[in-house]
Amino acid sequence: MGLIATNTIAQGDTRTTGLRWICQYGGTIYNAQKRLKWPGLAAVVVSVINICKDKYLSKYLLDGRGVSRISAFLFDSKQDEDPKKLISNSGKSFAGSKIYGQGFLFDDSDTKATPLAEMYRLIEKDPRNQERIFPYIGGEEVNSSPTHQYHRYVINFGEMSEEEARKWTDLIAIVEEKVKPERFEQKRESYQRYWWQYGEKRVELWKAIAQCNRVLVIACAATKYLGFAFLPSNMVFSHKLVVFPLSHYSHFSAMQSRIHEAWSVFFSSTLKDDLTYNSSDCFETFPFPENWETNSDLEEIGETYYQFRVELMVKNNEGLTATYNRFHDPAEIDPEILKLRDLHSKMDYAVLSAYGWQDLDTSCGFVLDYLDLDEDAILQLPTELQIRIHTYDLWFPDPTEAVYFDAMVKQITGSKRKLPWRYRWTDETRDTLLARLLDLNQHRYDEEQRLGQGPKKKTKAKPKRTKNSGQQTLDL
Repeated sequence: MGLIATNTIAQGDTRTTGLRWICQYGGTIYNAQKRLKWPGLAAVVVSVINICKDKYLSKYLLDGRGVSRISAFLFDSKQDEDPKKLISNSGKSFAGSKIYGQGFLFDDSDTKATPLAEMYRLIEKDPRNQERIFPYIGGEEVNSSPTHQYHRYVINFGEMSEEEARKWTDLIAIVEEKVKPERFEQKRESYQRYWWQYGEKRVELWKAIAQCNRVLVIACAATKYLGFAFLPSNMVFSHKLVVFPLSHYSHFSAMQSRIHEAWSVFFSSTLKDDLTYNSSDCFETFPFPENWETNSDLEEIGETYYQFRVELMVKNNEGLTATYNRFHDPAEIDPEILKLRDLHSKMDYAVLSAYGWQDLDTSCGFVLDYLDLDEDAILQLPTELQIRIHTYDLWFPDPTEAVYFDAMVKQITGSKRKLPWRYRWTDETRDTLLARLLDLNQHRYDEEQRLGQGPKKKTKAKPKRTKNSGQQTLDL
């Protein structure tokens, strides 16, 4: 059987209900071209897949290369199943609090909140009020501020009873006036009963970070880039952050590296062109290197990279998003941005070395996430660029080539909008890495099961292969 599909066929639920099902129930993928431009529609990239029933006795070809097997992910891999959550990663990632009530906040930019001047007045009136007022930070501040500076504060009664909370008369009065009416419009009974508490308190998060001076965080709601940062632990973290009770630079190295980025981008959900970092999909399943938390090489390069990035952002008055916009721009020639790229590559190499995967080609180039051009526009480009587009060869190792391509596209279209460049590895390197990580995830999971560390495996009954069991086997 031949199959032509969009290039998301090997991703997410589409893969789970399509190629994974085929591989699980007797089908074999023996040939696949993962990325092929569909004639006449420049923005459409398809995958062409050939499948047979049962074993295939000839050569497997993946993008024209001979491989040992083609998985449901369209990798040279044994793994067709979604990666498993690993016990070794449990209790190390938490969503921030959902307060469910802007009335908890002190914020000059929100009409539903209380002005900051009133907060200062209440603290001056009764210093005890400061015990229940905390800095409040979300993903926007982490990504946009050079110092990840918060500008909001929040009332927090934790798990207190109403009687206990009423000991702070000024603060409970604010919450009763501004939050309680909203809560009684909510359907969930617990939101009404405990109106003075956050809707989703994240008690386990509070317990996990109680002994930490700082924590690692990442914005999780439609962020353009993966950008991890350290923050003090004595604040309330919004639900738009994922919080990790991890404080070493070795933690930062492994998570900010392209290794973790490739995994996170592949297995997370996306909104438009942005990434939504979900710890269940991105962190809990990720097979970190052995002894990664105490690896001195990761600690050293992580500190060097992080401190350089801090100084760079402060000097330029640019946050993570603005800094990484420049990082991925082929026209950027600032020596400090070039140094950040170099440090990032060194950090990647340290992480790959921790895995023992120094054999991977880690050459970086500039590649477009997508290119939205109609065929008429493409035909106005120089022939060599037309060929690159039609063969989906949009990875440029030389920044001057990428800048030339960028300029020609803008000249033809008349658009001043920036093209979505990324400075990264080749697709082949990324896919080889993902295949290895999937294999390692399965190995770690099996080992945890063998040692009795994880939940019992649920055995699935194999379908009976009869002529009439069309829903359970492939009739090709």
